[in-house]
Amino acid sequence: MAGIRRIGRRFPDYGWSWPTGGLDQLLKAVLLSDEDAARAKAAGWLDENDIDHVSFREHRLLAAICDRFGRKLAGHAAYPRLVGLQKMLWTKSRMAMREAEPALQAMTEAGCLVMLIKGASRIALNASAQRGRVAHDIDILVRPRDMPAAFDVLRERDWQIATGVSPQYLRTRLASLRSMNFFKGNYGDIDLHQLAYDGSQQSDEDDEAIWRRAAAAEFSGVGVLVPSPADRIALAIAHGGLDAHTHSDWLVDCAVAIRAGDIDWDVFLDVVARRGLAVAAAVALSYLALDIGVAVPDKVLARVVDMADRSSLSRWSAVLQAKPRTDFGRLAWLSRGFAKQLRLRRKSGRLRQEPPARAWRGRPARRAPPEEPSPPVFSQTIACPRIAGEMMLDITVRISVPPVRRRIEMEINRDNDHVARLRAMAISRSGGQRLLRFRGKVTFDGQQHALTLEARPSRQFRQWDDQATVATYGALPFHLVSATFSPLR
Repeated sequence: MAGIRRIGRRFPDYGWSWPTGGLDQLLKAVLLSDEDAARAKAAGWLDENDIDHVSFREHRLLAAICDRFGRKLAGHAAYPRLVGLQKMLWTKSRMAMREAEPALQAMTEAGCLVMLIKGASRIALNASAQRGRVAHDIDILVRPRDMPAAFDVLRERDWQIATGVSPQYLRTRLASLRSMNFFKGNYGDIDLHQLAYDGSQQSDEDDEAIWRRAAAAEFSGVGVLVPSPADRIALAIAHGGLDAHTHSDWLVDCAVAIRAGDIDWDVFLDVVARRGLAVAAAVALSYLALDIGVAVPDKVLARVVDMADRSSLSRWSAVLQAKPRTDFGRLAWLSRGFAKQLRLRRKSGRLRQEPPARAWRGRPARRAPPEEPSPPVFSQTIACPRIAGEMMLDITVRISVPPVRRRIEMEINRDNDHVARLRAMAISRSGGQRLLRFRGKVTFDGQQHALTLEARPSRQFRQWDDQATVATYGALPFHLVSATFSPLR
């Protein structure tokens, strides 16, 4: 290809991070334009692997292979299992979409502009794509000003926050969160974003430009927006290109968008430069163009490679993060882990400058009063004084801790307002009774009657039917031993 230097397969060049082995076979079975060659790749993979013994990453690509070839693979012994897998994945995707549809409609009725990104955007543009594009979670992008309204829509419809915090707590931190995950029932799964990219890929100017370039589409009868073709490719690379191919159908999304045409490559190159995506884009586009045969324009690929070559030490970090995790040796695994932690530190930057949400840290109480005969509770009201101003609140609780190492999470809330988060660690695996004391400031306006102290899980799950999960993450019932208010000194 004219103007493009040779891409090597040795670290730190971009070919080192291309998919290899079985993953490469599956991607070529989905993406090669030569149907006979692609079908041979699919048959070869099925000969060498057991569908029941591979991961969800492979299952997602197998669904696309089944959609592409259908009965042309009927002669293979694995064909019935392949069809069954596709039907199961399609059914789960449909159930996830049906759970999300009323929430999407309610958001639009509440005045929110809703944009679908990642796999959901591809389905919104082409409903038939859902046969081969697994979308068990629906990624929604809203403007920051619409985030409170979108959040309230989900909470009012009983969508559960995937973390263990309360809705009151999370609503106070909305301006500082890029995204959050909600689930409902057995299949509903929504990722609500107010920024399309993470904190290590920030560009305030492009955040607005994404909305200007977006196009109208329809998702299960709901009017939505989808990113422009250039943005869909950039987003796919940003979300998947540094994730060690936890999932790999993001490469399929890129290829589908490129082959559909109508891409403003100048916009794409501008986004890559603004977002610092050059290395991840060089890995992805060089693989698609040079190894798969996708028609990426020579000038575009040469420009991306040139930007990546000039990215200095960050190039090494990004190449490590782009390599499929199934190819890692011990040294590469450790190096990638270090590189990823550096990126996560940049990623965790706040969207808005807010006072830090400091938790009250639990300390062992010195004296243990007699145990209460009443059963422990998950929630307890605390009468508060009728004053205006700040006071110190000193709380002592007794908690029976399971014999595991875990966090102990509690919150103090006041109706729909969050007051404080209480945290402690059970480092020992001995378990047993713990007497913990928490102390912090509380502000009153003279109108409050009571506060509510409640136990919180450290994570949420759809089902709490596993004893080990409950012991490690579940909310821990407690006895409120004392709650004392005192003036600030």
